[in-house]
Amino acid sequence: MRRMPTRFDAADAHWRVAPRPHFTDYQKDWLTRGGSLTAHLRTLGAVRVRVTREAVGLPWPDERAALRLVPRAPVWVREVVLEVDGVPYVAAHSVVPLAASRGVWQAIRRLRTRPLAELLYSDSSVARSALASRRVTARHPLHALAVREIAGVVPHACVARRSVFGRRGTPLVVTECLLPALWARLARDGASSS
Repeated sequence: MRRMPTRFDAADAHWRVAPRPHFTDYQKDWLTRGGSLTAHLRTLGAVRVRVTREAVGLPWPDERAALRLVPRAPVWVREVVLEVDGVPYVAAHSVVPLAASRGVWQAIRRLRTRPLAELLYSDSSVARSALASRRVTARHPLHALAVREIAGVVPHACVARRSVFGRRGTPLVVTECLLPALWARLARDGASSS
């Protein structure tokens, strides 16, 4: 996959290309890993995609800016949870302009429980912006999406990353919230290999 020209950008005042210094080494690594997040998760166990929502909706304000849409412009929304061995590790939210979901990006409507990566990484015409990351709190709608999947104590903030994929000049924004169970697993695996 090639790097996308700067026409579409995942970074803004809150989403940063360079991870914040206070992120852990595990977080910095996973927030900046290129390629398919699903493929990276498969190194940890069996991955299952659980679709939680597919519908017409409105983009979040930061997504609208990344998509360069006018206010109230509809989008196709796909929300999924990526589970590893039955444990939720990622809550993902993807949006594409509604017209594009019936055109350039129409395959997003037919994925069902297949990962979005199958669509994004099998097409050489798809380009990707730089990954951007941030902490999301209850002030961002992604936090609510993520906390539905968190068992136990809900953290004040979650760590997320996003990028913009472009195909024939049309953007698709993918935002992935990496859940506490992933960090716990990586810490456990790191401690056991020490």
